[in-house]
Amino acid sequence: MRLLLVVSVIGQLVRLFSWAFLPPGLLALLDQNREEIAFFFVPLFLSQAFGALASRVPTPNGAIERSEALAVVAGTWLAVAIVGALPYAFSGLPLVDALFESISGFTTTGATILSDFTTHGRAFFLWRAMTQWFGGLGVIALFVVILPRLGIAGRQLFFAEASRAPAEAVSPSAQLSAQRLWILYSILTLLLAALLWWAGLNPYESIVHALTTLSAGGFSPDPESIAGLENHRVEWILCAFMLLSGTSFTLQYKVFTGRILGFFKDGEFLLYLTVIIICTLLVSLALADGLPSLEHLRLGLFQITSLVSSTGFASTDYNIWNDKARGILIVAMVIGGCAASACGGPKVIRWLLMFKHVNRELRRVLHPRAVLTIRYKNAPVSDDIMRSVFMLVVLFLVGHFLVGVMLVFLGHDLIEGFSAALACLGNIGPAFGAAGPMGSFADFPTASKVILILAMWIGRLEVITVLALLHPDVLRRLRLSNRH
Repeated sequence: MRLLLVVSVIGQLVRLFSWAFLPPGLLALLDQNREEIAFFFVPLFLSQAFGALASRVPTPNGAIERSEALAVVAGTWLAVAIVGALPYAFSGLPLVDALFESISGFTTTGATILSDFTTHGRAFFLWRAMTQWFGGLGVIALFVVILPRLGIAGRQLFFAEASRAPAEAVSPSAQLSAQRLWILYSILTLLLAALLWWAGLNPYESIVHALTTLSAGGFSPDPESIAGLENHRVEWILCAFMLLSGTSFTLQYKVFTGRILGFFKDGEFLLYLTVIIICTLLVSLALADGLPSLEHLRLGLFQITSLVSSTGFASTDYNIWNDKARGILIVAMVIGGCAASACGGPKVIRWLLMFKHVNRELRRVLHPRAVLTIRYKNAPVSDDIMRSVFMLVVLFLVGHFLVGVMLVFLGHDLIEGFSAALACLGNIGPAFGAAGPMGSFADFPTASKVILILAMWIGRLEVITVLALLHPDVLRRLRLSNRH
């Protein structure tokens, strides 16, 4: 793997990304907030300078290797998080806290270290929302659209970033696929912003919440999340769009381009919807301790949709719910949404294929000589895909356990430690305890924050990318030279 080539490509992407600081900078200028103006224009110039310096190494077309593509993807996510942390650092947050908030935004985790929301202006919260919106569909996917000169390297990067859960493409061309998905993503964001404005939010609140909903992010400028808005119409609208944020954008594209019944013919979406309905009913029953009311159903539906889609919004403090209801919330967090969506976690498709595999093995016990094939969407699923599915699910579960144990050893109680591990590695957001939906990670020790920063980054890359880059075969081939 050629390090200079990797750094060169990352430099190009960071330089392009630097223009994202312009909208919040202009908003700070409009608000005449002189302090916040510098928070965004200084990072713009610094990231331009870094990108110009790093991208001076020539990048050969079509020469990027698989390991180099993985390194560019992992490095770009880390690089944009670092430059994206500059406005937070300039606003007075400690460096670790600034990086925590930034990587939480770009990975659409939605975990926050903010405890006092009154000390920051509108531009600050717009930037938080924008980081999630960029991260929702993938920063590499955006770069592939607006930097076509990447050529074959762009195709490598696009597929290296994509979820390894089985999913269909909307086009054989990586650039065209990314372009179509970003157009759909932008249209849905504008539609949601318009609906939220109609429901009673002001234009600024509508835009910020639209950006953080379609991205399955969950950042809100209100310290009490959606509960602070006290608007049930907004909650119902957000429920519908959180459902979409956890649904495959590829499937949505096909539905919106004419295949109207596509939602009801897709096994993954139907399982995703079934999980939401069943968990909502169970939470409502647990809260009501009897026949649930419409209020119980509304509370249950919002929290379940938020956590299954890994958005992380909250319309109430579920930290104080009974253990039965909170236990169901944890199940929802573990399952996750669909492949090719904005959500984090293992993804429904992997659980679906695992259930099919378990069923096949049980049938083999009863019928040892039977030839049994796992099928999905009328096509056989190869053993290679099944091994990948099992590996990713096992790595997520082992990762949750290891991060949870480390947090417990650092002084957190079992519930807080393991729920924080689940929330960050699964890119879900709020946990339980001090890091609950109305709390923050502000009081976590620095060592815990560093562990969770790494967990959010590794979780967004679906674990295997980072482990692959640490493999001895890759490390042995590290070199600075730009030649093969």
